[in-house]
Amino acid sequence: MSYDLQTYPDRDMLAMDLANNLAGDLRSILTHEDRVVLAVPGGTSPGPVFDVLCAADLDWDRVDVMLTDERWVPEDSDRSNTRLIRERLLVDRAAKARLLPIYAPAHEPEEVLAEIEVQIANALPLAVVLLGMGTDMHTASIFPGADQLAEALDPHAPVLVAMRAPGAPEPRVTLSARVLNEAMRKHVLIFGDDKRKALENAQGKRLEDAPINAVLSGAIVHWAE
Repeated sequence: MSYDLQTYPDRDMLAMDLANNLAGDLRSILTHEDRVVLAVPGGTSPGPVFDVLCAADLDWDRVDVMLTDERWVPEDSDRSNTRLIRERLLVDRAAKARLLPIYAPAHEPEEVLAEIEVQIANALPLAVVLLGMGTDMHTASIFPGADQLAEALDPHAPVLVAMRAPGAPEPRVTLSARVLNEAMRKHVLIFGDDKRKALENAQGKRLEDAPINAVLSGAIVHWAE
């Protein structure tokens, strides 16, 4: 497993460079594909990247944007990742992009997962994916100790997996490791010494203990303090 680690003097520089990388990847793939899919994480870290990327000059009307994972909460919730990308990414020039939702109103994700998956499967493979990583070495919502961890890591996993993890206040839905790893271009965003140490500690660990290892091969990891 090998990846390219790029370090930056500060987070602002990282956000600008990473946004330019993502835009460049999309432009490149659009030269030989009619449409492309960009998958991005939620949370606080990617917000500044979205603020730059949304103004990139590219054919956004040929781009489908989706989340790598989502908390099973309504879009008007403060915990909704869909809300985040609507407010920070799908604005400016990127407002022309099409959102592929991975949440639908239902009490439990299993009630509508097959229906959502059909809409996504037709757009795969992912062209570009941006991922995060936690200090526990999870990525997307593929957490060590989660109830459907084995299914999410299975080489023949479905597109989407409903996940319930210890300590998580609500169910989540995540793209499987297979789908994430099959992206044409992969980027991972991490901040701080703790996450850099976690990345280093992931080397040699089983996928069940360090799910990030399922997607690191060939990825570019972008790090700043």
